[in-house]
Amino acid sequence: MSGAVMPGGVYPGLAQVIAGSARIKHRFDTLTAQASSGMISNTFSGLGVSAPVALTLGPRIAALRAAQTNIDAATGPARVTQTAITRIQSIASALFAQMPNLNGLSALQVDVVAATARTALTEVAGLLNSQYGGVYVFAGEDSTNPPVPDPDRIESSGFFTQISGAVANLSSNGAAATTAATLAIAGSNTAGTSPFSAFMSQSSAGLSPPSVSVGGGQSRAVGLLASANTSVPSSGISTTGSYMRDLMRALATIGSLNSGQVSDPNFAPLVSDTQTSVIDAITAMSTDVGILGTKQAALTATQTTLSDTEAVLSAQLSVAENVDMASTLSALTQTQTQLQASYQLISMANSMSLVKYLPSG
Repeated sequence: MSGAVMPGGVYPGLAQVIAGSARIKHRFDTLTAQASSGMISNTFSGLGVSAPVALTLGPRIAALRAAQTNIDAATGPARVTQTAITRIQSIASALFAQMPNLNGLSALQVDVVAATARTALTEVAGLLNSQYGGVYVFAGEDSTNPPVPDPDRIESSGFFTQISGAVANLSSNGAAATTAATLAIAGSNTAGTSPFSAFMSQSSAGLSPPSVSVGGGQSRAVGLLASANTSVPSSGISTTGSYMRDLMRALATIGSLNSGQVSDPNFAPLVSDTQTSVIDAITAMSTDVGILGTKQAALTATQTTLSDTEAVLSAQLSVAENVDMASTLSALTQTQTQLQASYQLISMANSMSLVKYLPSG
């Protein structure tokens, strides 16, 4: 007899219908998952020929996003740095503006200027401890520690008391020796003399400004240092090599003057040296700050480039990983219809029996 039954009692035609239904069910499950996630597959192997594209673009996009995150994270500290340094520049300019008048001031006025300078020194020391999110922005790589350990007590520090001692001996030692002494004190990294932390009290060669990774193994400096210049050297005949040290030295020197020294012939030369040091410090500081601004502008441009590149690569990755939702939903509807039809066909086949078609006795 034709139409032999397969093992298990299944007719060959029915077996084909069942196999076809299983394939339709698998496709239905795949389309359902794609419609739910929006992705072609949750595994690289399921992407087929698009897998190499996803494997290549995924890490590149992640690196671009990390670089943008780093730049975003650097924006806050950079803003705090700019605010603090702008105020310090104002203090330096105000000090320089007072220099020409010192020689013509009365004894009482000199005491007032000295008191103002001491207050300004305390403010500068505090500004150098400016923070953003617990990070000391002028501390370089030692960003968790204040670059000036005790700014509110700067007047009792070895830095100030030693400069005050040198200025107190102005009459006996002369202007040249006094300026040389204050210069040596301001440039010293010796504990008990330097107003800075142990980390910041080292050669500028050992200090690096804050930096940010911009991807591709590259980083950009984005900050300033409390005790050393970042991008430009200080110049002049009376400098420690650091405009911040020079400014603090000038404030400490003027802050140590007293009314009894106004008539001393060494008074004017000391003031003149301080004035020269301050204008040179202002010049170096302005250049350093200008370069910092340029770097920050370049970072903004870099971030824009990174964002644009990420957008392009993300679009390419989307093509490789994501489904066309409209097509997927349409295919899902059609497959669901086919699956229902296959189930109906199987049900009908199971209900068929040869006995129904044989003539009765």
